[in-house]
Amino acid sequence: MKKNEIDMCSGPLLGKMITFAVPLMLTMVLQQLFNTADLVVVGEFGHKGALAAVGATGSVVSLFVNFFGGLSLGAGICMARYYGQKNEKEASDCVHTSILLSLIVGVFGAALSMAFVRPLLEIMATPEEVIDQSEIYMLIYFAGMPFMLLFNFCAAMLRSVGDSKRSLYYISSAGVINIILNLIFVIVLDLNVAGVAIATVISQIFSAALCVRCFLKYDGFLHLDLKKLRIDKKQLKEIVAMGLPGGIQGSLFSISNMLIQSSINSFGLAVMSGSTAAANIEGYIYLILNSIASTATTFAGQNFGALKFKRIYKVMFISFAMQLICGLVLGVFVNLLPNELIGLYTKIPEEIAAGKIRMMFICLPYFICGFMDTCSGIIKGICHPIASMIVSLMGACVFRIVWIFTIFKAYRSLEVLFVSYPISWATTLAVHMIMLVYFMRKDEKKYSAEIRAADEITVR
Repeated sequence: MKKNEIDMCSGPLLGKMITFAVPLMLTMVLQQLFNTADLVVVGEFGHKGALAAVGATGSVVSLFVNFFGGLSLGAGICMARYYGQKNEKEASDCVHTSILLSLIVGVFGAALSMAFVRPLLEIMATPEEVIDQSEIYMLIYFAGMPFMLLFNFCAAMLRSVGDSKRSLYYISSAGVINIILNLIFVIVLDLNVAGVAIATVISQIFSAALCVRCFLKYDGFLHLDLKKLRIDKKQLKEIVAMGLPGGIQGSLFSISNMLIQSSINSFGLAVMSGSTAAANIEGYIYLILNSIASTATTFAGQNFGALKFKRIYKVMFISFAMQLICGLVLGVFVNLLPNELIGLYTKIPEEIAAGKIRMMFICLPYFICGFMDTCSGIIKGICHPIASMIVSLMGACVFRIVWIFTIFKAYRSLEVLFVSYPISWATTLAVHMIMLVYFMRKDEKKYSAEIRAADEITVR
């Protein structure tokens, strides 16, 4: 076993989960910090409406990134299973298929995304004052999608073998470059939102290059030989089967968020800017909670490969405890300092007031979203991604859409709009819990003979 790898199938779980989760948290927080730097720079030094322009792109960007990036989740789940099984041949095929697939999907995704930028912004009722700036930002941003997906696929496979530290190092280096280029492009060269987007793409190229270099030098499961790059049909089928439902799930969430963003846009620029600032702050909480859910997915995947179902239950309960503690502490913290935190992005009172409403309704109950994502992640980790997708579709996406066209339409306010989030999390969580217990019991029966055989070997 390599220095940075973690054996998730034996020994105490809590310490290993924390060791794995903390670098992952830091990676995601740093990514969000660099996004914050983008917003702060355009908010302070960009042209009028630049902050709102970048904020208006969030749900559209997520729509395409989540859909195409969902395949990276499939690569990670497959790799975790092969690692748990100690199947080096399948792991090698997975590496080479995944890396080539990321580039192919990235190029296709970039072209498709760029073609739909303007129509989607218009559908979302993006104000005329900022729509051109939003379009420019997204066209440049999507040009970097092949490199973004390459990094995501590599990072997912590194995490699947227990290595969550290297992606932290790579994203840290890329982030420093991103901030420096932001300052140069926006302040010195006056490129406004285009400068922020260009800086992001360049940093993505850098982080992807570091990942490829790592895989080329890797001695073990993740070794990359450029001469062996090819699409293995079996691996492609597995990656798509595991990853596509997650991509669809993420996209459906983005569609419901696009409708919410459209509703936010209807309140005017002040609310758009305030919501953008609050959304960026809440992003830190989400990513910390999501890193715990990703930890649960990876640990569940390895233990499912090793047919250790009792450890999967332990993973779930430890994850819930981590979600509750982190979610409550962070949710209370940001709501104790709303003026100070939102004030980092904007000094306009109307914008701060709008941001405070969003933070109260979303940040405080965010731990419920953490529970939901943990259950969903474990269901994916034990190879039932379609069920997770369907539950999320009905419990969160459809619910929010119905809410917007019924409750929100009748009682139009920011409070009524944002309360749809925690209600949808709670309902989706309940169904996910039922589904998780069902699949665990079903799979335990399915593999009962293999489990008994493994137990006998262990006893001997």
